[in-house]
Amino acid sequence: MDRLRCWAEIDLSAIRHNAGIASRLAGPGAGVMAIVKANAYGHGVAEVARALRDGVAMFGVANIKEAQEVRAALGVDAKDSGIFILGPALPEERAGIVEGGFVPAISSVGEAAAYSALGRGRRVPVHLAIDTGMGRMGIAEEEARRIAQEILRMPDLSITGVATHLPVADEDAEFTEEELTRFHREAEGLREMGIDVPFIHALSSAGLFRFPRYAGTLVRAGLMLYGISPLAEFQAEIRPALALKTRITIIRDVPAGRGISYGRTFITPRPMRVATLAIGYADGYQRHLSNQGAEVLIHGRRCAVLGRVTMDQIMVDVSEVAQAGMGDEAVLIGCSGAEEILATELAAKAGTIPWEIFTSIGTRVDRVYRNR
Repeated sequence: MDRLRCWAEIDLSAIRHNAGIASRLAGPGAGVMAIVKANAYGHGVAEVARALRDGVAMFGVANIKEAQEVRAALGVDAKDSGIFILGPALPEERAGIVEGGFVPAISSVGEAAAYSALGRGRRVPVHLAIDTGMGRMGIAEEEARRIAQEILRMPDLSITGVATHLPVADEDAEFTEEELTRFHREAEGLREMGIDVPFIHALSSAGLFRFPRYAGTLVRAGLMLYGISPLAEFQAEIRPALALKTRITIIRDVPAGRGISYGRTFITPRPMRVATLAIGYADGYQRHLSNQGAEVLIHGRRCAVLGRVTMDQIMVDVSEVAQAGMGDEAVLIGCSGAEEILATELAAKAGTIPWEIFTSIGTRVDRVYRNR
């Protein structure tokens, strides 16, 4: 490996392993939709999509731009791509979605009619989104059957999936189980109407871990693909795929009573050996980690982050790491020796969620892939 300044090591075999866990949990009757939106949660969409192309049923993205990125990475024919667009499209994006052979989610009769008009003699596959509690998009569940009947009368349109999204799968098991019961009741009602829906999907990573019996025929694996469980009790079942690393750029012996970083929010309580690292909030190491007990790993030892995180650099205490030297590796996420820092640890200390930790990793951070 070249002497990189700040980089993320991504283990593609771990991502494939985690997709296999998702498939096992879902059962033999269900496929896996790999959620690769937001640059595959910061892991690199092209490499991740190529690593999973033979192991998943579909890919899930947020919008047409991301769908085109997956298509370019896979290099497959439009009708075989299996790329689902999770979010609503702008009206001017719909023609490109149809032309690209992507599968949109629809939340209204108006959207369905617009896609039908764009079919021009070919069937446009769509998934009907039902709002069972998220309140973000989708047809109200009490309207689902009536609206589905209207859509069925539209030419050049085919409902190939029915979906919902769970708002509290990792927080409220009672509500979520009741919500899943309602959703599957509506999906069965559509089947009784004669709608052949090959894809029924509701479960995200948290839902899949906690409620695998509601897998339907498709599950949407997102965070778990990248080796982090939204439910701590299932973390041991999957393998973290990303390690975030940087290097020591300078080490200084600092006397007691000196301020460290902007605002002088940390004053050295004693003489300390302080290392400056080549990472900051512009790289995705969040400013909210300032003075929150965050640590990095150097030579297998935990070293406290001192003072405020700056745009390009952070300072850490290496007083107890005698062998630390300029150019040495520092691990922000990942393992060193017997110690490990998970994205969930950083998220808790930053007051956020691991999804944001991953997706905040900036373009200045090189991605290095293993097990292609």
